[in-house]
Amino acid sequence: MIPSRLPRRAGVGFKPEHFADILSAPEPIGFFEVHAENYMGAGGPPHAQLGKLREDHALSIHGVGLSIGSMQPLDRDHLARLKVLCDRYQPESFSEHLAWSTHDSVFLNDLLPLPYTEETLTHVVEHVDQVQDVLKRQMLLENPATYLLFEESTIEETVFLAEIARRTGCGLLLDVNNVFVAATNHNLDARDYIARFPLEVVREIHLSGHSETVDDLGAALLIDSHDTPVKDPVWALYETVIGRIGPVASLVEWDNDVPAWPVLRDEAMAAQRILDAAARQRAA
Repeated sequence: MIPSRLPRRAGVGFKPEHFADILSAPEPIGFFEVHAENYMGAGGPPHAQLGKLREDHALSIHGVGLSIGSMQPLDRDHLARLKVLCDRYQPESFSEHLAWSTHDSVFLNDLLPLPYTEETLTHVVEHVDQVQDVLKRQMLLENPATYLLFEESTIEETVFLAEIARRTGCGLLLDVNNVFVAATNHNLDARDYIARFPLEVVREIHLSGHSETVDDLGAALLIDSHDTPVKDPVWALYETVIGRIGPVASLVEWDNDVPAWPVLRDEAMAAQRILDAAARQRAA
């Protein structure tokens, strides 16, 4: 099984509208990440751009449609297309979400939460094993941004993720913004969550912006919207994580209201400065 091996630098999610800027003025971006489902066609401009980008940069492929948390079997056709994509580009990393998004033949176009029980743990472990067996590579599993909790949950989320990693050998993708969003929505302490998270198996970190609204009762509600710069509390939480585990591949996600390339690049460089500071401190 090929392990995840992204460089311990800052990267960004690739957007086609930035392609010309990236080629005209190469920047010190550590890696690019793409959503797998955008590249499951046979060819055309998407593959032409990705192929050119892959010549000079490390690549992370991030899935959004496997429905790892579903109680139903994985879609074998989808998994087969994913294998073709990974074989074609040989990415340094592949990741997916701890979520579900399908029911029977219906695709719900969302990353939905699941109860943390022994039954769902068994299903997720089976699905992670299946993905890794087909792809012949380690996958990373991402913690979710959640807006509700299940009464039937009997396992803490951090323990649930740690047990999946222990049983399958997968790594974890720690989305720091998701931690902050979920902790705020559930009146929990994000730093306590990080203190209990199995940081020793984290192979990639995600950073992104979120939006703020209120629920029907007037309480604060954060949405993992990926449409703003990374907020200050998320940067602070990220610094805490990097201070504990040292530099690790860190991606800035900005998927909606995508800004001009210099704005996205500067967000990545802000993450890189934190990584560089941690590296200097460890060296000293």
